[in-house]
Amino acid sequence: MNWIEVCVHATTEAVEPIANILHEHGAAGVAIEDPLEIMKERNSIFGEIYALNPADYPADGVYIKAYVPESDELENLVSSVRSKVTNLAGFGIDIGRADVTTNVIDEESWATAWKQYYKPIQVSERITIVPEWETYEPVKKDERIIRMDPGMAFGTGSHPTTMLSIQALDAYTKPGDTVVDVGCGSGVLSIAAALLGAEKILAFDIDDVAISSTNQNAALNGLDQVIEAKNNNLLKDVGIEADLIVSNILAEIIVQFIEDAWNSLKEGGLFITAGIIEERYEMVENALIAAGFLIVAVNRQEDWVSIIAQKPDRP
Repeated sequence: MNWIEVCVHATTEAVEPIANILHEHGAAGVAIEDPLEIMKERNSIFGEIYALNPADYPADGVYIKAYVPESDELENLVSSVRSKVTNLAGFGIDIGRADVTTNVIDEESWATAWKQYYKPIQVSERITIVPEWETYEPVKKDERIIRMDPGMAFGTGSHPTTMLSIQALDAYTKPGDTVVDVGCGSGVLSIAAALLGAEKILAFDIDDVAISSTNQNAALNGLDQVIEAKNNNLLKDVGIEADLIVSNILAEIIVQFIEDAWNSLKEGGLFITAGIIEERYEMVENALIAAGFLIVAVNRQEDWVSIIAQKPDRP
C-alpha cells in the first residue's frame, strides 16, 4: 500500500491549527519541517533530529506534513484541507503561502526511512519521551519515561508548545491530583501527568482519532486504568472539579472556555495553557485575568508562550 504525503507550506503561527486540521482528516500525526531546526545546537544524548538536509526545508515558513493511506477520496481530502486552511485567515491567523501539495510514498520506503528522525528526547527535568522501538535506559534516578508510538508521525514531544506544557506539568503536578487534558491529541500530556503522580486524568478531544491515539499510548505506558479519554467539546458539560487543567491548543480556542475552566477547577487549582503564539499572548492573559485568574508564571520558547494561571482560594 502507498501513502500520500499531504504537505502544507505555511507559517510558524499556523502550525497548531493546521496540525489539528490534518488530524481531523485522518492523519495519525504530523511532521513539522522548520528551517530553524537546521541552526539549533543539539545535545548528543537527547537531540532527536540527525543529519538534517537543508534541501528538505523551505526557504521561508514551515512545512506541515501528514501521511494518509492512498484512496479514491484523496482529491476531496486535499480540497477540504485547502479550504479549512484558507479559512484560518478569518481568525486573524497569518497562514502565509498556505500551499497544499501531495506526494506518493511507497510504504516500504517510508517505514524504513522515517524512524531515523525520532529518537529519545528529554523534554523536562523528569520527563523523557522515547519511541516504543528504541532501547533506552534512564540517565537520572527520578527520570520518567513516556513510550510513544507516533504511527505515521515523528517528532512527538519536540514542538515548543508540547515541551512548555510538559515542563509546566513537571513543575506543578502533585501526587494524587485530578488532571484534565483539553485537546488531548496523542495523549502525551495525560501520560506525563500520570507519571508525575496524578491519580486521575480525564482526556478530552473532539477528534475520534485523538481519542484512539490517547487510548493506545496510555495502554503502551500501562496507564489505561488511570487515563480516561472521551470525545467532548472542550469542557462543555463535564461537571468535574480538577486540581489542574492543561490545554495545548490554539489561543483563539483557549479564550472560548476560560469560564468553563474556572468552573471546573477547585479553589487553588491551576490552568496551564500553551499553543499560544507570542502575538496572541496578551489576548489570553487579559481573558484569564478578566475571569478572575491569577497569573502564576509565563514561560516562553521560540515564538511560543505558556501561561500558568491559578483560581485563587476564597478569602
